[in-house]
Amino acid sequence: MTVRRLDPLLIDRIAAGEVVERPASAVKELVENALDAGARRIEVAIESGGRALIRVIDDGCGMGPADLELAVERHATSKLPDGDLTNIATLGFRGEALPSIASVARLEIASREHGAAPGHVLRVDEGRKRALAPAAAAPGTRIEVRDLFAATPARLKFLKSDRAEAQAVSDVIKRLAMAHPQVRFALSGDHLAGFDYAACPAGPQGMLARISQALGDDFRANALQVNAEREGFHLDGFAGLPTFSRANAMSQYLFVNGRPVRDKLLQGAVRVAYMDYLPSDRHPALALFLTCEPREVDINVHPAKAEVRFRDPGLVRGLLIGALKQTLAEGARRATSEGGAQAAEIFARRTFANAPPRGGWDWRGSPAAPANRGFAEQGQAAFESAPPMADMRTHESAAAQGDVESPLGAARAQIHDTYIVAQTRDGFVIVDQHAAHERIVYERLKRQRAQSGIERQLQLIPVVVDLDAADVDRLMGAAVALQDLGLVVEPFGPGAVAVSEAPALLAKADLGRLVRDVADTLAEHGAALPLEKKLDHILATMACHHSVRAGRRMSGEEMNALLREMEATPGSGQCNHGRPTYIEMKLSDVERLFGRI
Repeated sequence: MTVRRLDPLLIDRIAAGEVVERPASAVKELVENALDAGARRIEVAIESGGRALIRVIDDGCGMGPADLELAVERHATSKLPDGDLTNIATLGFRGEALPSIASVARLEIASREHGAAPGHVLRVDEGRKRALAPAAAAPGTRIEVRDLFAATPARLKFLKSDRAEAQAVSDVIKRLAMAHPQVRFALSGDHLAGFDYAACPAGPQGMLARISQALGDDFRANALQVNAEREGFHLDGFAGLPTFSRANAMSQYLFVNGRPVRDKLLQGAVRVAYMDYLPSDRHPALALFLTCEPREVDINVHPAKAEVRFRDPGLVRGLLIGALKQTLAEGARRATSEGGAQAAEIFARRTFANAPPRGGWDWRGSPAAPANRGFAEQGQAAFESAPPMADMRTHESAAAQGDVESPLGAARAQIHDTYIVAQTRDGFVIVDQHAAHERIVYERLKRQRAQSGIERQLQLIPVVVDLDAADVDRLMGAAVALQDLGLVVEPFGPGAVAVSEAPALLAKADLGRLVRDVADTLAEHGAALPLEKKLDHILATMACHHSVRAGRRMSGEEMNALLREMEATPGSGQCNHGRPTYIEMKLSDVERLFGRI
């Protein structure tokens, strides 16, 4: 078979298959060009998910006629002034985007440099370049891509629905907008909810404002600021509380030197950092920005530049894990703000669920509503300081009045021997006593293990636990690790083990049940988990057995002691399974339910 050179246009179309995978890929390349051109306003419009039209308008530096002619030539770029691929300081650098797009679509570029007149327009139809012509154009650049993949109809068959492609475009713009908060971004088109993100000021608050524009105000209310630095790498951004978790990882946004990436190293570090706070089927919401010298990272390892490679991956992984763990330890005493809002919604829904149906009726608009009759009341005095009680048992001693000023307030009652109601300065909290104590015990056990080993207590009479042979084998295989956790088990004939020592914290626990649950934990995770994570699962199981159980009546002193310990325990806003340990409601929310405000 004869070897021959491929036609240049065919080469461009092959390259387009790598660079322009779908409409969102083309949008990403064009918007990155606008950012590299110094744009402070970028407007994007699409039709039919980007198939029929992609329009990108920016107010960047623009191009003169000579640059415009060269911009659509293959491997022509203004972003590598010295040709050093180890020092890339821009989002684009290969000079492939425009010629690749032009080879599979109809491309029109109108551009004008600031201070120059007139502008110029260049058209390329499926790889065939037309003559450059003068044109009226605003300073900056306007690019229109029509009939994407018209020259490669086979690619059209692999595109998803217009709605799915439009959502992919929206996601691309949101990611780039988060990375550049000082730039205004606007998106419009069919099959999507358009947006117009105003430019935000520099600094952490501006960053949070832009992230909230993209992810919603709920993220702002549940975000913890992350800021850390190590050996030339700087990490900042915001991480969501563990109780503000999601069912998938779509709400994780990671950036390296202003470039959105989906990097396995960074995603793995996030999973490890949240390991103590979330079960495996829940994922945190966060936006993290890593900056470093360009020479420390290779962004030229993926055609779409979605993955990166670090010179020292261990350093980056350690920085990310350490920063997130420290942030969560300091801030995860908070529970998600969603809890109180959901509680108010449930109360409101149930209060009016049995009301007779009246089309469009709203009790707030009723002539009999207190606010409309001049009988609106000031905030009631029911939350003024008074001796706190538990289950209305007046013989219980009162908590210190200063407890009301504490973050979790002073215990006032216990409901169904399961939930503690505590009054705060401006509202109240409801605490799940078992979940809260479970987290406290877990943190105690972890602290003991890290410092001097978990304190063990010898059993006067070993506890014999009957198990099946497979469970006995699993326990014996993990006997050394269990001993480090304070649980000493030995074989006791066929189908049984004897517990001779147990953690001192678990002295009153049902050791037989505990051993069976540990065996179930080992069976569930097997060899799939690393030893460290497996031990954490076992510690969590132990903590659950020692915790205050639902259904146990607590005294006022016990409840207040639990609240104070929660305030001092890292991660106490959620239990070991990622569920909130308490919800908080403001007095204003309660008064709103009753139409007082």
